[in-house]
Amino acid sequence: MGVRRAVEMVLSAPNRHKGPIHTYGPLIHNPQVLQLLEEKDIFALDKIPERGEGTVLIRAHGVPPQASEDLAKAGFNVIDATCPRVIKVQSIIKKHAAKGFETIIVGDQDHAEVVGLLGYAGKSGHVVNSLDQIKTLALSLPETSQAIIVAQTTQNKLFFDKIRQWAAAEKPHYKIFDTICDSTEKRQKEITRMAESVDAVVVVGGRNSGNTQRLAEIAGQTGKPSYHVESEEELDMDALRTSACIGITAGASTPKWIIRKICRQIEDIDLSRRQKWHKILFMIQRTLLLTNIYVSMGAGCLCYACCRLQGITDFLPYVLITIMYVQSMHMLNNLTGRKADQYNDPDRAAFYDKHAFFLTLLAVICGAAGLLTAATKGLLPFLLLAAMSGLGLSYKLKILPDGIFKGKCRRIKDIPGSKTILIAMAWGVVTSLFPRLSVSGMLTMSSISVFIFATFMVFVRTAFFDILDIQGDRIRGRDTIPILIGEKKTLSLLRSVLGIVCVVLFLSVVFNLVPAWGSVLLLLPALMFSVLSIYAHRPILPGIRLEFLVETHFILAGLITVILHDF
Repeated sequence: MGVRRAVEMVLSAPNRHKGPIHTYGPLIHNPQVLQLLEEKDIFALDKIPERGEGTVLIRAHGVPPQASEDLAKAGFNVIDATCPRVIKVQSIIKKHAAKGFETIIVGDQDHAEVVGLLGYAGKSGHVVNSLDQIKTLALSLPETSQAIIVAQTTQNKLFFDKIRQWAAAEKPHYKIFDTICDSTEKRQKEITRMAESVDAVVVVGGRNSGNTQRLAEIAGQTGKPSYHVESEEELDMDALRTSACIGITAGASTPKWIIRKICRQIEDIDLSRRQKWHKILFMIQRTLLLTNIYVSMGAGCLCYACCRLQGITDFLPYVLITIMYVQSMHMLNNLTGRKADQYNDPDRAAFYDKHAFFLTLLAVICGAAGLLTAATKGLLPFLLLAAMSGLGLSYKLKILPDGIFKGKCRRIKDIPGSKTILIAMAWGVVTSLFPRLSVSGMLTMSSISVFIFATFMVFVRTAFFDILDIQGDRIRGRDTIPILIGEKKTLSLLRSVLGIVCVVLFLSVVFNLVPAWGSVLLLLPALMFSVLSIYAHRPILPGIRLEFLVETHFILAGLITVILHDF
């Protein structure tokens, strides 16, 4: 939580605070994140200058109070991005130091967090990193002296328990505060438990990261082969191939895109052991998703279901138009969104970089084919699809010139949350309203209820992917719904939206707005609700299998319609 909070604060700082933006010391201990910040012209200050300008963020580990004062005196706008858990330890030390207590910090002498904590202890601060050291220190202190014992928040839990046991037996008048971050404690317990069921453990994270080092130490103590790596290039693939089951964990400051690359590399080991048919199936899945063909097939199936729900018999042209439109728009979106995909989906970004020309050509052909098919249905369908295509193409274009409008929202994409809402609306229109308007030129209560069903299901699908991509979107400055209101509130919102879908579909059947077999489509929001629930209890790493599962909901809509309507 503290790392995520610090990264969010520094990434949003250019839009909220006076530049240039700096951090005092490395914001977090991860080289990839620090390189990313430098690419955004956010650099770390190694020392405090006499005169400065702009904004400085205090790193997640915290700093001595004197450093904050000196930064402010130098002329910087100081923003405190210290982890709240570290702030709690600082408060404990400050309170007891004022009362004359000695402060014993169990941690690494040179670690940034410990250096900051010592600043609050003043001359009464001491650092120990072994049982022998604290025994020696206790002998040097007066027998009647009062002392507190705190831990670096990323300290080894088992080691701190030994310190606690010694103090209870030898120095019962010392006050002990268990200040190890609960997230750190959970990860340490999890890696011990995980090691029992795997053949090897890979720990991902910066070599300067205290909590990552602890995880690597604990992994090594389990007796299983363990590997501490910062990136996928450091994986010992030959050694890992001898392991049937590999466990992966990561330090708190490790970005999701690094973890995802590690997982993808290790998945290749598993894939190489599989039978030929399994490899072929996986490659088909991967190709269908990377090219957006599976997405457009799902849109076509959804359109077919919507047409049948509205009693439209001449459905084939509208299914084809939907497939072509979604294929073109999503492919162009991926082509223009490759920078974000470097963090959200590195595999997709590499694929689109490699085949950019072919994919651009395919997107243009699909878009033109969709418009030509719409033209065969009349002027209104053609104009409607042309307008939708134009809106999609202008999504990232600067509509309002700088001289006329000086605000932030000069493009449609600049409107917070616009991507998710517009994708859902576009799918809803092309799958449900477009066929009805083309056939009769007017809307009915049936078409409106079907539009709500289609639009809301696509909204949930797109917003869920936004949750999975929240880290990369935040890095690229995209204001998606999860970034605006948070992951938990977004999940609650999506559950509510699925509830609305169920109510609308049920009432539509009750009032004969759609056929009775439409009630079986309630299976779709129910299945999506289960995916959200699983994710809420144990976050799922984005990947081909998860993406394929979510997109299959729309394929299922078409299959249900075929089975119940046509047979």
